[in-house]
Amino acid sequence: MMAMADAGELWRRATAVLPGGVNSPVRSFRGVGGEPFFARAGEGAYLIAEDGRRFLDFVMGYGPLILGHAHPAVVEAVREQAARGIGFGVPTEAEVALAESLTAAIGPLEVVRLVNSGTEATMSALRVARAATGRELVVKFAGSYHGHHDSLLIKAGSGAATVGVPDSAGVPAAMAALTLTVPYNDVEALTALFRERGPEIAAVILEPVAGNMGTVPPSPEFLEAVRTLSREAGALFIADEVMTGFRVAWGGATELFGLDPDLICLAKVVGAGLPLGVYGGRRMYMDLVAPAGPVYQAGTFAGNPLAVAAGRAQLTAIGGAAFYPPLEQKTRYLAEGLVDRGRRRGLAVAANVAGGMFTLFFRPTPPRNFEEVQASDRERYARFFHGMLEQGIFFPPSQFETAFLSSAHSLDDLERTIRAADAVFARI
Repeated sequence: MMAMADAGELWRRATAVLPGGVNSPVRSFRGVGGEPFFARAGEGAYLIAEDGRRFLDFVMGYGPLILGHAHPAVVEAVREQAARGIGFGVPTEAEVALAESLTAAIGPLEVVRLVNSGTEATMSALRVARAATGRELVVKFAGSYHGHHDSLLIKAGSGAATVGVPDSAGVPAAMAALTLTVPYNDVEALTALFRERGPEIAAVILEPVAGNMGTVPPSPEFLEAVRTLSREAGALFIADEVMTGFRVAWGGATELFGLDPDLICLAKVVGAGLPLGVYGGRRMYMDLVAPAGPVYQAGTFAGNPLAVAAGRAQLTAIGGAAFYPPLEQKTRYLAEGLVDRGRRRGLAVAANVAGGMFTLFFRPTPPRNFEEVQASDRERYARFFHGMLEQGIFFPPSQFETAFLSSAHSLDDLERTIRAADAVFARI
């Protein structure tokens, strides 16, 4: 057995060699003892820290671990593949089989390309859309995150439909100017934008269920407007299902809401925790991708055998549509239990749920867009997060992140969480 490590010492070492001590900003939270805990292992619904503490986990790797940590089927598939080889630089049968599974599960996916991340998937899908339309402008929605590439690391300015401004140092203003931002769930603003700029728009990219402002479901009218307005303008509709793909339904939000996107982006669940992303859609658009067409996109590690093995094993273990109703039932049970206990303690608290995703908001009603999310009591959420961490329960550190359940979470885990939350609500 490995010796336990002190979190403070690990944090000192990390900050000496990593920017801010982490490899992704969301991991930089202050926890019990002042530093983030460092994970050593995961078992089912639990994370085990380097210092030996166990945390009931509702982050689940930020979404991919829908079967829980270290699911035996996934672990065995990766182990078997590693024994055969880790990377080849040529096609494998497993890549083809995974692509066949994805196209069979999601109707609009006729052809797919495997990549290494959700960011790569959305970046590549936009390139295809611009090539297909000969246009440059892209529409996104305020509060949605589609990866850290320059085209979409954009925030809204003032007004209902605005030209983007950089959301990060290093993003060229000229690139940001090609991205137009509209409030999520705002049909009127989207309609006005297309009325004014429709012939210039290459694509609309949408999280069918927003997950990067916390969980915010769409209205049916909003989804219909995205599809209708983009089609009428000759723009492509890109469904960013990095988070929702195989998470809210077997066919993702595309199936759940009856969407008809031109392109779809996937990651997280399809890689089972290993680096794997996918973009794909109608053959007429995917045939533009090299070597079939003029849109260049490549990757040494694309279709990596370990990631493909993990993804195939996880999708096989999920098995199909019957997996999802029990998962959503558990998620609603937990969310409703937390809201009930919070309101009994006199707090303004609400929740949004979609499949195995949910977010608790400290506000009277569930938010419908980023502006309403921002109006939540984020300081109280931070106190909730720290209070739950002290109880050995790991929720997303930020109000703007989504919590995830897995099939490994038991009813006892949910009851324990509701009881712990009641104690935390009493003092925040």
